[in-house]
Amino acid sequence: MKKWISAALAAVLVLSMFGGCANSNTEMDSTNISSDNASISQSTAETTETDSVQAGSDMFTERDYRTEYDESGSVQIQLNGDSATASSDSVQISGTAITITEEATYIISGTLDDGMIIVNAPDTAKLQLVLNGVNMNSETSAALYILEADKVFVTLAEGTENTLSNAGTFTAIDDNNIDSVIFSKQDLTLNGLGSLTITSPAGHGIVSKDDLVITGGAYSITSASHGLDANDSIRITGETSITIDAGKDGVHAENDEDPSLGFVYISNGTMNIEAEGDGMSAGAYMQIENGTFQITAGGGSENGTKESSDFWGGFRGGMGPGQPMEQADTTSDSSTSMKGIKSTGDLSITGGTFTINSADDSVHSNTSLTVSGGVFEIASGDDAFHADETLTVTAGVINIAESYEGLEALHVDIQGGEITLVATDDGLNAAGGTDSSGTAGGRDGMFGGGRMGGGMSSASNGSIVISGGTLYINASGDGIDANGSLEISDGYITIVGPNQGDTATLDYDTSAVITGGTFIGSGASGMAQTFSSSEQGVISINMGSQAAGTTITITDTEGNTLATFSPELPFSIIIFSSPSVVSGETYTVTAGAVSERTTAS
Repeated sequence: MKKWISAALAAVLVLSMFGGCANSNTEMDSTNISSDNASISQSTAETTETDSVQAGSDMFTERDYRTEYDESGSVQIQLNGDSATASSDSVQISGTAITITEEATYIISGTLDDGMIIVNAPDTAKLQLVLNGVNMNSETSAALYILEADKVFVTLAEGTENTLSNAGTFTAIDDNNIDSVIFSKQDLTLNGLGSLTITSPAGHGIVSKDDLVITGGAYSITSASHGLDANDSIRITGETSITIDAGKDGVHAENDEDPSLGFVYISNGTMNIEAEGDGMSAGAYMQIENGTFQITAGGGSENGTKESSDFWGGFRGGMGPGQPMEQADTTSDSSTSMKGIKSTGDLSITGGTFTINSADDSVHSNTSLTVSGGVFEIASGDDAFHADETLTVTAGVINIAESYEGLEALHVDIQGGEITLVATDDGLNAAGGTDSSGTAGGRDGMFGGGRMGGGMSSASNGSIVISGGTLYINASGDGIDANGSLEISDGYITIVGPNQGDTATLDYDTSAVITGGTFIGSGASGMAQTFSSSEQGVISINMGSQAAGTTITITDTEGNTLATFSPELPFSIIIFSSPSVVSGETYTVTAGAVSERTTAS
């Protein structure tokens, strides 16, 4: 939202809107639109699933999945509380410090009250550690420390329960900053059919300074910092169940030296994450192909900055009725990112089920975000979906119950999907550009022609393109705010806006063109715009002040009903366009007890 207008100026605009100085393309009459929520539902346009950033076959090796082992040919390590024994001299034991030095399979069982297992093998060695009912605690370091090897596979033996913990202190034992219960300097894979519980009251849960791969097992991680942390990548698939309660990010991958590394790839599994920071964060890119995700970030949407677009009755800096007070930041650190899913690079989601409740953006990319499948239930204290560059939706079912802005990016491209959203500000927002005062530009589709001087106009290269899908937008700000251009060629779009404030069903800077699809919108008249041009008829009309729930019906000259609609919010203006509307033809719009005839532009 970027428009501010005084009550006096609003009155002048309303009077001039209907004064006959409008061009025929944008003039609005007094009619009403009707379209029931039920009548809105249409089949989503079929789309081709976009190619993944990476193929799953490139992410996992055959051995990442391998959980079997030969018990008779394995080295046995028995933990005995304050001591340990081993069946091979490849294991060196000094008190409760157990060091593994050679490539082999090691089966570990028993309890260690205060000690650690260290892997320090040749850099060509591939080792398998089988946790077969292990309960290990380290008072001052990692319970499992992988110092040197080529790769280590940790297998959770079928049906076993395993526990690794740190007591709350990390004391340096070498030059490495060990700060997690499992700390690996090398590639690490976790798999198996058992369970693993990790408790880390002073650090991370699991850290890999290379790749961290999980292909199976059930994990419960409680950590003061990140739950899962890796430098190069985190890759998750298979029948994996992960529950994380993290003081920072639930899943965090970042590489300070190589921007192509620090990525997250998930193709299956179940993840239940409660994080004080981000639910999942990638420094490079993130790719999600499938899985079930329940994420609470930053305490949920109730901890987000609650703002409103109801800035009526006052200039910027004034406190008109309904203008919100700036709320105090209730978080412990206002700079902490508290997003549900975040990627510094591209973010691609092709499937999965997502329930996200976040204080900040629910799904966020610093570059581009693509959604080509999946089912989403979103509650956000800020944007539900945000991309700094391009946000593309080709398929999926998206239900946004709470957000500041629903979908925001410099370029918003909706090709398909079923989207239902509630926003306290704009429903769709093409962000960018700067506002400036002026008498031209900006709202060239104002009802009744050009605006009076002194208003705000925007110059931006943002764009919103809708070529398919079903959208239902309930926005307390602008329904669609294109800081640049808007183009609609297909789809079924319904917008419900408030009948107050400097809000508009449509808000654009350069042009708004509709060449196909169905558009139904209701909202306030003070800053109203309609389409600047079209290849199908457009009905734009002011029906006066109407109560929420008032049924709108649009009929042609033969009495055929083209649309019915009962907006959830009070409204004045109605905009309707569909292939059945013909420019120059007369239509009747009825809203409750008010009935008006109008000519489509």
